[in-house]
Amino acid sequence: MVERLKKSQIFRDYEKAFRETTGLPLNLRATEAFDLPFHHDPNENPFCALMAKTNHSCAACLQLQKKVEEQAQLEPKTLKCFAGLCDSAVPVRVGENLIAFLQTGQVLLHQPSQREFKAATRELLKWGTEVDLKRMEEAYYQTRVLEKKQYEAVLRLLSIFSQHLSSLSNQLMVAAEKVEPPMVAKAKVFILQHQDEEMSLRQVASAVNTSAFYFCKMFKQATGLTFTEYLARVRVEKVKNLLQNPHKRISEAAFEAGFQSLSQFNRVFKKVEGESPTVWREKLQRTTAA
Repeated sequence: MVERLKKSQIFRDYEKAFRETTGLPLNLRATEAFDLPFHHDPNENPFCALMAKTNHSCAACLQLQKKVEEQAQLEPKTLKCFAGLCDSAVPVRVGENLIAFLQTGQVLLHQPSQREFKAATRELLKWGTEVDLKRMEEAYYQTRVLEKKQYEAVLRLLSIFSQHLSSLSNQLMVAAEKVEPPMVAKAKVFILQHQDEEMSLRQVASAVNTSAFYFCKMFKQATGLTFTEYLARVRVEKVKNLLQNPHKRISEAAFEAGFQSLSQFNRVFKKVEGESPTVWREKLQRTTAA
């Protein structure tokens, strides 16, 4: 899912605009990924690029990434590295599940100083790291500097974008893949045409002329979702479309989309969207009014 989000047009457009506007690096990084998020990024900090070439400082950066992700499970978090540079992570959630982080940073929130640079070099020497101090100092003083309020505004933008990615993820899950097997594409069309009816896996398998076992296996392999999960997401998207009409009651939309009970609908909607249908609609109404 994270790779599909990164390939989406909305992410590529936002990524380009973000880099050009802020001059900062940006990465959408899956949870528990163990690599340097900005290595080889076009906007990578020159000082950080040098540090990535040494084993001890690279390990320190990796530890910082792990720590900032552990603390950014529910809300954006910013931590400083041994050299005083800030790195930040903004969580991206799909329903109730954390799937990735939007990350940026490698900035100073004040002008670089000799005192901090010397402290960083002492730390490096303590690790036994061999570095070109003159080159490292030049790179350190090229670090992007932002005021605290500016950087907080950058993180607010990333928080808003993370909400857009959460909504997009559900749409991607139910969208047709160009390379998916014809059987799966045919099944998706059948599901879309009959989503407002009671539907079983066996019924859909029969409609595409295959066994329930084989269909179940191939569908999960192609979409990453079970039949039940996929059908739930299709119906939730239908409800969201129906609720664009301010006069449509939530219960009406739920039954029109094919949910058999309100308790089932509320449970599924919250699992997919991460919030109740009532809260979702209230946000929609506020956005529309604005």
